[in-house]
Amino acid sequence: MSYPVVVIDNGTGYTKMGYAGNEEPTYIIPSLYADNETVRRRSNDVFDDLDFYIGDEAAARASSCTLSYPIKHGIVEDWDKMERIWQHCIYKYLRVEPEEHGFILTEPPANPPENREYTAEVMFETFGVKQLHIAVQGALALRASWTSGKAKELGVAGKDTGLVIDSGAGVTHVIPIVDGFLLNQAIQHIPLAGRDITNFVLERLRERGEPVPPDDALLLAQRIKEQYCYIARDIAREFDTYDRNLPDHITKHCDVNSKTGQPYTVDVGYEKFLGPEVFFHPEIFSGEWTMPLPEVVDRAVWSCPIDCRRPLYRNIVLSGGTTMFPKFDKRLQKDLRVIVDRRAKKNMEASKDPNRQITYDVNVVSHDRQRYAVWYGGSMLGSSPEFSTLAKTKEQYEEYGPYICRQNNMFHSVFD
Repeated sequence: MSYPVVVIDNGTGYTKMGYAGNEEPTYIIPSLYADNETVRRRSNDVFDDLDFYIGDEAAARASSCTLSYPIKHGIVEDWDKMERIWQHCIYKYLRVEPEEHGFILTEPPANPPENREYTAEVMFETFGVKQLHIAVQGALALRASWTSGKAKELGVAGKDTGLVIDSGAGVTHVIPIVDGFLLNQAIQHIPLAGRDITNFVLERLRERGEPVPPDDALLLAQRIKEQYCYIARDIAREFDTYDRNLPDHITKHCDVNSKTGQPYTVDVGYEKFLGPEVFFHPEIFSGEWTMPLPEVVDRAVWSCPIDCRRPLYRNIVLSGGTTMFPKFDKRLQKDLRVIVDRRAKKNMEASKDPNRQITYDVNVVSHDRQRYAVWYGGSMLGSSPEFSTLAKTKEQYEEYGPYICRQNNMFHSVFD
């Protein structure tokens, strides 16, 4: 009997899990761990499963437990807690026998080789999985975009080449992929993502003296971010529109205090468009990172070999919840188009050849699978014959050890 491949995408903010061949994850939970120290002090090993909670259960115990995120900026930092999260994913949520299933786990492009080895140790030795493939999130996101209309326009030759912008809760990556291989030296990392926008929204509310319940502060800011925030096509014009008639642009957000049960209302104004502006004017938020996303994308493309640049500009793929703001794709394409056209004009003037034309087709691809693109790409891979050629087996692990998972063969140097 053949069992479906299990796909688990552990992100900084959320863990998505389910079975290959499905269109959506079966479960989506916060990548959150709650340590119940009171129970631990009173218990022995028999009750070890009572002294911690994960996901929504952890979030519900924020007032009585110590909360932590084992994953920081996409990288696992607390392996004991990560192992317990995997334990719950496998046995409590998916309820599978790992010995009977192949597994796909995901990783960011900057994941250290030692982390891949340790992941293999946990999966093969602790859980005894049948097969394991650790896939780079950007590569899976590109695969997920194959279902979009733009990918169909590009044809088969364009499916394995594109530039992926993957932005979740903790980190944003810009990942050039050519013929299925990640160009390692051209990958860009932006230390700004969804959680920074949430924190900015919260700061704005507090600065205005809005009645933000302390216990619900981050949850409230996240709800506002997800319900009301959008990308302004032109930030100066948007400011002017709000300044001329602010009351017309104020949104009343009604909520309930989780501790007291009392309803409350906060006004939501400029932060609706200022929050996501982190990608286009990062200097508003951070003194350390000041390069706008369009410039980062352009730098990534120009870090690649010259013959790769046109197809990369032509297939810029969005991935992750933080790319879901309305008009994100159109603003990015517009601003990037300005950068590309400015350079092309400068190069044509420098050539002094009136007949020389330098043009680049810039396309930013938004698609239906964008929010959970990484997981869906894993679902596509796990249900294809290709999975068996990529996955390492329990027998291989027992013969060669965790080193078999140390290297990711999808990485290529731009100088290769």
